[in-house]
Amino acid sequence: MDNAVALVRAYLHVNGYFTVCEYPVLEASRHGGYRAVTDLDVLAFRFPNAGRLVAGLPETAPASFQPDPRLDVPADVPDMLIGEVKEGRARLNEATTDPAVLETALVRFGCCAPEEAPALVRRVRRDGTATGPHGHRVRLLVFASRPEAVPQAGVRVLPLGHVIHFLQAYLDQYWDVLHHAQFKDPAFGFLVTLQKALRHPQTPTENTNASNAHENQP
Repeated sequence: MDNAVALVRAYLHVNGYFTVCEYPVLEASRHGGYRAVTDLDVLAFRFPNAGRLVAGLPETAPASFQPDPRLDVPADVPDMLIGEVKEGRARLNEATTDPAVLETALVRFGCCAPEEAPALVRRVRRDGTATGPHGHRVRLLVFASRPEAVPQAGVRVLPLGHVIHFLQAYLDQYWDVLHHAQFKDPAFGFLVTLQKALRHPQTPTENTNASNAHENQP
């Protein structure tokens, strides 16, 4: 998986989203068979009021975690994201906004029935966001290192630098709980490893011993 996509996936997981990354979209060819048209960097879905509970705490204990305000998470409706991830300038690939591609993704993930997809996709392409027939929000989102405005109304852009800073702040705030866990997510697990290393630096004695051992080598 692309490193930038892995960071975005970790960020969305922390904010309560279930994700599918690098999702391939296929089409039937005119002469028979099928081919891959594109892959969508991130598809993410969040149920309303998603929070966090730690096992063993009283049921009355509040789920204190709040999602990132810059993500503009709706409090009371499900949220479906179609995310583009760019290590450079913010932009939407032509294939990502192709009506056939968007219709395929929305139907595949149950956002609407096939006959409802064209109208929903038209609204998403026009406004960057739309409310689906079942009441949940569908929107386009771009993550990029250079977050210039995307030339399309309603499309939110989040800098990859902000994604990293948010994850680091999250680890700092909840370190007393998180450092007990083992994380298999490659991006988030790497950030946890960095935190462990930086929070337990070598003592002066350890530095001296390591230096002496190096000098005494033949």
